[in-house]
Amino acid sequence: MQKPKLSFWEIWNMSFGFLGIQFGFALQGGFMSRIFQTLGASKDDIPLLWIAAPLTGLIVQPIIGYLSDRTWSPRWGRRRPYFLIGAILSSIALFFVPHSPALWIAVGFLWILDASINISMEPFRALVADKLPESQRSYGFVVQTLIIGIGTWVASNLPWVVSKLGISDQAPAGVVPMSVKVAFAIGAFVFLFSILYTVFSTTEYPPDDLDAFIEEKKKKNNFISDILGNIKSMPKTMKKLGIIQFFSWFAFFSMWSMANPALTEHVFKTPIPIEANFDMENPSEAKEFDTANTAFQKSSNLVGSYMGIYGLSSMAFALLLTFYTSKRTINRKYVHLVSLTLGGIGFLLMYYIPNPKWLIICFVLVGFAWGSILSMPYAMLSSSVNPKKMGVFMGIFNMFIVIPQIVAALGGINFVYKLIGEDSINAMIIAGISLIIAGLLNLTITNPHAIRYQTEL
Repeated sequence: MQKPKLSFWEIWNMSFGFLGIQFGFALQGGFMSRIFQTLGASKDDIPLLWIAAPLTGLIVQPIIGYLSDRTWSPRWGRRRPYFLIGAILSSIALFFVPHSPALWIAVGFLWILDASINISMEPFRALVADKLPESQRSYGFVVQTLIIGIGTWVASNLPWVVSKLGISDQAPAGVVPMSVKVAFAIGAFVFLFSILYTVFSTTEYPPDDLDAFIEEKKKKNNFISDILGNIKSMPKTMKKLGIIQFFSWFAFFSMWSMANPALTEHVFKTPIPIEANFDMENPSEAKEFDTANTAFQKSSNLVGSYMGIYGLSSMAFALLLTFYTSKRTINRKYVHLVSLTLGGIGFLLMYYIPNPKWLIICFVLVGFAWGSILSMPYAMLSSSVNPKKMGVFMGIFNMFIVIPQIVAALGGINFVYKLIGEDSINAMIIAGISLIIAGLLNLTITNPHAIRYQTEL
């Protein structure tokens, strides 16, 4: 089937649901560690508590990719049913996670939240390849990155904005502040609304040969053997991109899980107070604890706000690429190499900045890497795999996202950063080194069709 070129607004509509998905990811990435710390987790426990996120992705994404490849409804299409199911579950989990009364409940909600986000997210990647001719693939993924950048910046600033509007950052020990609860409730609404917008504003193309597709669905297939067979038949370019993804996502998992303790301690000088170190029966010590805890909560708002800058930066990066790729060819390999290297430098600079305002520069550089990670690997991949298996290969490819996060969560990040020293800011140094390695590994990509393709409006 010869796919027609789509306008900017058609591509925008089909990608708009990513705004909500990114609200979920940004609130999770920016504030989940803060919730864990508030509920009593030590900083060394935080990466392991995060294991729910990558582990659910490892399980859910290949399954959803496989199922969506084999789904067709004349009314709902192939990918949209999964958008909707994931959005409903994600919105429920987003609303309730900051209300968790205990650490283990918050961890459980993280499992539900991440599984639900993955149900929505994976088919969005495949939808770009389904709907767009190859000449618009880079353009389509860049528009997705633009929307992701908007979502990251807005969602990351929500607790800070809510606090400025008068919602309190103060809370008793072991209780998440109301400002965070309100921010997560707003995120839940945006998630559901944006997915519904895409579901009802976008149509999907039926399979090229619908009769053959229906007959294929009737056949009994062994899901596990099919997935394993597709893993074995991965193109060389996909394997090389997988290694790049490993180091890229190890870096970003380190940021999501460790940036709050690292930056509140090293940059803001307001580490979370340990309740056991205070005599809460003594009024002066109880007041001292409340003062220190409020300072931690306020600096955590600012950490989230500064982290949002990488979303804003990735949005600017995506805008530049949108205008450029609408008329010209890009070299995807070198764009990705330079962007990841700049992001690595941004992480390394966090150790040396003299005051918090310099975090703006750090996260601007990190945003270049984030913008590229969300577009270039998928554009290169979509030019390297069988279009009929786009969903399952996108799902398998996302395993290269979650495996490094599992490695980091199971002690990898704690082990590596403590080779440098005990301070948690060293986790940001490891993130920087990891991104630079990922950038240099782009030199191994040699498939000219994956590296460069003329993109048009």
